[in-house]
Amino acid sequence: MTTHAPQATQSVTLPASLDEAVAALGAMPAAVPVAGGTDLMSAVNKGLLRPSGLVGLSRISELRGWHYQDGHALLGAGLTHARMGRPDFAALIPALAASARAAGPPQIRNAGTLGGNIATAAPTGDALPVLAALEAELVIAGAGGSRREIPVSHLLAGREMLEPAELIGFVRVPLLHAPQVFLKATGRTGPGRATASVAIVLDPARRGVRCAVGAIAPMPLRPLEAERWIASLIDWDGERGLAPDALAAFGEYVAAACIPDPAPPEDGGEAPPLSPAVLHLRRTVAALARRALGRALS
Repeated sequence: MTTHAPQATQSVTLPASLDEAVAALGAMPAAVPVAGGTDLMSAVNKGLLRPSGLVGLSRISELRGWHYQDGHALLGAGLTHARMGRPDFAALIPALAASARAAGPPQIRNAGTLGGNIATAAPTGDALPVLAALEAELVIAGAGGSRREIPVSHLLAGREMLEPAELIGFVRVPLLHAPQVFLKATGRTGPGRATASVAIVLDPARRGVRCAVGAIAPMPLRPLEAERWIASLIDWDGERGLAPDALAAFGEYVAAACIPDPAPPEDGGEAPPLSPAVLHLRRTVAALARRALGRALS
């Protein structure tokens, strides 16, 4: 038996600016943008994707850094997980740095990018619950130098999608200067894909707590009622501490909101119990939420 390699990519374009990349995608509608390529090459190797062209983003320097803008950090979509995990970045956005350090082994962190994590929108993407809790926004680059902004949650939920020849250029994140925590469970030791993750962000200016749960649904989940309830118990003008019982109740509240009990049948009978696997997942989410809030408040 003889084997034949799949057809190779027909063209590779390496633009030097974001607008050049958008123009290249407009000229080759079937081309695929690529930065780190960690998810793209996995799909190619599995035979799930055969792009007719690639638009490489690695030479676009404006996408690999960040700058400050009106109390926000404007993060280039080409920032790697390794770069976001460094101490100077962690001082700005601690939860995003923690998620970057947990994104996988060094070869993944060195190549994978923030924009790729968002565009792939895999449920296990570690940055996604952090961005949801931060209520980050995306700056989308379009044809003719146009820019538009959308909440990252809208893209992840499918409420707003990228148009043809559009690229995620930047991620706008508010600088809250307050404690943030990201925790995840992988089901095994060492870095790996999350089975559940939780991001907690404190917002003292608004006296609010933001929480997002990742990996258990197609997109991060925000337990808004649990956020409002626990924020009402915090002494924002004092030490901001909470009793262990309140932390435990918050964890249970978050877990029940994100993994609710089954609905009772229409005939009025009792609702079926949660399966052992789902019950274990709910307990995992409760533990992560409890620990994350406790660390943020400490």
